[in-house]
Amino acid sequence: MTTLKAIVVDDEKLARRGMVLRLAEMPEIEVIEQCSNGEEAVKAIVALNPDLVFLDIQMPGMDGFDVVCELQSDAMPLIIFVTAFDQYAIDAFKVHAVDYVLKPIDDDRLSQAVERAVKRHSQESYSGDSKEQLMAVVQGRHGSGATMEVATEQKASGTWPERLTIKDGNEFQFIKIAEIQWIDAAGDYMCVHAAGKTHIMRTTMKRLESSLNPETFIRVHRSSMVNVNCIVSAVTHTNGEYMLSLDGGAQLKVSRSFRDRIKELLAS
Repeated sequence: MTTLKAIVVDDEKLARRGMVLRLAEMPEIEVIEQCSNGEEAVKAIVALNPDLVFLDIQMPGMDGFDVVCELQSDAMPLIIFVTAFDQYAIDAFKVHAVDYVLKPIDDDRLSQAVERAVKRHSQESYSGDSKEQLMAVVQGRHGSGATMEVATEQKASGTWPERLTIKDGNEFQFIKIAEIQWIDAAGDYMCVHAAGKTHIMRTTMKRLESSLNPETFIRVHRSSMVNVNCIVSAVTHTNGEYMLSLDGGAQLKVSRSFRDRIKELLAS
């Protein structure tokens, strides 16, 4: 029988305890960590690499959707959302193959969600697709994801643009490129992490990468790139991967396919 390593995330202690007790009755699930907020969840997911996360949506500070945005596509676990309200586009979760359970939790409904997670985990290469589907849900919450576009200043001879201009409907946001710490792609959705905020846009990694200075922004995963000026440390893993720590506490995995550039940086 497949056993999924799971993390339970909820800002309410009693809710976490209740979920853990229910999951203890399910041989398919091994709870390896509990988190009380979004920040703890991101750190635990990066460090423990769980197969599945039971993620509360309504949390103060970084909510469940914010947690999804902060995770690398290539290291994305399966997500079962937990919510006390059905106002968060429950039908959209179904459409985008993201499961959910409503509070108060029904044991049969939880069992169905776990069964679905086990089946999805048995499928190959679900991680990247999972985040792309999740990002569609996140954008649906804002109600404008389908029309979001991105434009970048054209670089002059020998120079690179100093900001990104993101157009969302009638609203424009200007992001200083020097403040961008890392970028993650999930299909046609891009998560740009800058100055403590995550900006979501519809574009491609190829288009965005071509607008950034390759001496400053380098690929660390098939779907992630990092601003080298924001790297504060790098740790080598036994499997040949690196773990980068960035200003502000973010941690990124560097796959073996992209580790040579990191080795060059460390040697310089």
